[in-house]
Amino acid sequence: MSQIKRTGEFVQECWVELQRVTWPDWPQLKNATLVVIIFCLLVSLVIWIMDIASRFFIDVIMGIFGA
Repeated sequence: MSQIKRTGEFVQECWVELQRVTWPDWPQLKNATLVVIIFCLLVSLVIWIMDIASRFFIDVIMGIFGA
């Protein structure tokens, strides 16, 4: 029975905390989404460049050893 009581208290505390949250308005949400998209694109670009560079260096090393 105490587990059910504790679960109910947890849900009530969660609801109280959700009431305290300041939710972003539409312009803030659009700006944050744009920042996340740009960041993801930049990270993808960096990973792509690292992939090309590592492939180049591995090919050079394999060429030196005749493989």
